[in-house]
Amino acid sequence: MRKKLFKILAQVNKAIMPSFTKRRLDLSKASKWQMMIFGYRLWVTKNALD
Repeated sequence: MRKKLFKILAQVNKAIMPSFTKRRLDLSKASKWQMMIFGYRLWVTKNALD
């Protein structure tokens, strides 16, 4: 159940949230909100793959 929830959430994130890797964002120069979004997407993806 939990894994299915994270897979759905990952699909929603992919459709709605910006992709910083496609924009070639330098993480050392990213603002705090960009780092927060990046970390959130990473956390959701990690849990969807486990």
